[in-house]
Amino acid sequence: MVSALTRVPARCAVLAATAVSPCLGQASGGVSRCSFESEHMGTTFRIVAYAQCEAEARSAVAEAFRHVARLDSLFSDYRPDSEIARLAHHAGSGRFEPVSEELWAILIEAGRWSERSQGAFDVTVGPLSRLWRWSARRGELPDPVRVRTAREAVGFESLVVDAVEPRVKLARPDMSLDLGGIAKGFAADAALAILARHGIRAALVDGGGDIAVGAPPPDAAGWLVAFPDGDSLRLAHAAVATSGDAERHVVVDGVRYAHVVDPRTGLGVVGAPTVTVVAPTATAADALASALTVMDAASGRALVDGLGGAWARVHGRDRWNAGVLPSWTEHSDGRRTSPPMSEKR
Repeated sequence: MVSALTRVPARCAVLAATAVSPCLGQASGGVSRCSFESEHMGTTFRIVAYAQCEAEARSAVAEAFRHVARLDSLFSDYRPDSEIARLAHHAGSGRFEPVSEELWAILIEAGRWSERSQGAFDVTVGPLSRLWRWSARRGELPDPVRVRTAREAVGFESLVVDAVEPRVKLARPDMSLDLGGIAKGFAADAALAILARHGIRAALVDGGGDIAVGAPPPDAAGWLVAFPDGDSLRLAHAAVATSGDAERHVVVDGVRYAHVVDPRTGLGVVGAPTVTVVAPTATAADALASALTVMDAASGRALVDGLGGAWARVHGRDRWNAGVLPSWTEHSDGRRTSPPMSEKR
């Protein structure tokens, strides 16, 4: 049985059958297809895995979900006890603060995407995100003075991440982080890696539409992914993410604003496109999709075309494609791995 992915508005998600047991019979080679769900990071995380027995799958998936829950406790800007909330208390102190290995790793990756996108992707947007959420819930635009004040605390150049040891400095007073444009992809990658360590390589992790896939299902060339526009693609050892305002937006005075905040304006993006990205990792796909939602078409295409191993599509009337689909290498032991993504020289 081939596990299929089906499209939902502005997202790609795995279509899981409902059953008393999470495992649905045997596929080729005596393995069973098992599907599990758990709520984390404000969304549903779903894992589909092909395993020799249900107990094996349950153990691996339980560890994966525990790790996602840990990441949520570190990365959430909704929780006052999260690690990034504690880090914000030291903003502007001039000191480096020790952080977890996980936060260190995601901030290093976030910094790379901020530089690549020239600030369109910026995890220091926390003060603007909180202000925009507060205003959007009331169906109004934030006060311009408050926006200007919040923008003074935003700037990826002021997020200083030590390259040698896990410590971070928030150089500006009142700085805070919002990892919403990268955290679910990072968590999906981490969960997939845990499954692989348990020997489960044919697996898919869907973190609310940020999808990481490992080896293909038995007797299949890959996992079938359907894009919001109805096109489909089979993927293995890769990831896909879709971003846009189809599911989360607010209309103020007849203008539609996305939930994604533009660091340059402090407001939700107006006319945000629906963007689908395929990349070697879900971390990269999530961050790139978030950046392209903010960037104009010319800048977005230039960014994607300048990367090796990433592909993007903007859906809708002004549809365009850019980049190349990730490739992978077949190893003698049966593993297939994607090369790291890097800027073209």
